[in-house]
Amino acid sequence: MSETGTGMNFANGTGAGAAPGAGPEIAFRCLGVRADPHAVFPTLCFRIGVTEPVGESVHAIALHTQIRIEPQGRRYDVGESALLADLFGDPSRWGETVRPLRFADVSVMVPRFTGSTEVDLPVPCGYDLEVAAGKYFASLDDGEVPMLLLFSGTIFARSGDGFVVRQIPWHCEARASLPVRVWRELMDRYFPGGGWLRLHRDTLRALQRFKSRRALATWDETVEVLLEEARG
Repeated sequence: MSETGTGMNFANGTGAGAAPGAGPEIAFRCLGVRADPHAVFPTLCFRIGVTEPVGESVHAIALHTQIRIEPQGRRYDVGESALLADLFGDPSRWGETVRPLRFADVSVMVPRFTGSTEVDLPVPCGYDLEVAAGKYFASLDDGEVPMLLLFSGTIFARSGDGFVVRQIPWHCEARASLPVRVWRELMDRYFPGGGWLRLHRDTLRALQRFKSRRALATWDETVEVLLEEARG
């Protein structure tokens, strides 16, 4: 999809700069995204670098991060475009319909540091195809998912002989890149070879009666028979 392509590099995104005329500010950047191999539930870890250029001793930061998928920031092949039609409509209208998707809201406490530090943002993930982000990820075969991280929260720091409390500037943000293979590896670790589709109770019972009448062994076989009959 050429109109949605971009030449931007999303690896190791950088934090937003200071507003015009302002002094040095706290800054954030995404250093990478990985799957947490030890989490009970599927979890992605966004590694965030934090820099306080003034030299204050930061006691803590109550950090809130909103993570958005930026689907307009990559190209899609024919197969991906067909699957994404359920989310964005016909590709001919993507210039109007493709908009950022809200992926997660995460809050963490950044511990004491001076100068710079790094912290993980753990993001629990599901495989619900009723959710827009789930539909989007399930439609991709390869490449990377461009994301935007928007930061807010409160900084607790010592400056000179005093103690200061201030808000993270509203314009602090960072770009990130999630490889599709990392997402697939994460889902395969917890849902090997499968996915989740939520159905209304009445629909599920009707499907169960159909399965029983046809003496079908599995749900996969049941859905395959229905699809075959629909194609016929």
